[in-house]
Amino acid sequence: MIQTIIKLLISSGIIILVSEIAKKSSYLGGLIASIPLISVLSMIWLYIDTKDIESVKALSNSILWMVIPSISLFISLPIFLRSGFNFYLSIILSIIITIGCYGLTILLLSRLGIEL
Repeated sequence: MIQTIIKLLISSGIIILVSEIAKKSSYLGGLIASIPLISVLSMIWLYIDTKDIESVKALSNSILWMVIPSISLFISLPIFLRSGFNFYLSIILSIIITIGCYGLTILLLSRLGIEL
């Protein structure tokens, strides 16, 4: 239980840190947010919990494939915002597009025989 609380505090602390830094510098906030901290922390937590290198390798591989469709959010969101959509509609539409891209990626990978 204490380990779960530590994970929660560290992970949420990073989100708070990025949002606070972004208030002062969007460039620096973006730089920190773009570092795959959540991915790295997830692999660390998984290894600490299981000591299973194969699980860490599988997670790392899955993250690699899922980075590609996640880029659609960062492409579509500024387009919607520049087009005059309000923030909440823009983020919802961008998330829907990203979910669709995830689905297409998973479908494509399965047809190519790549298992996640």
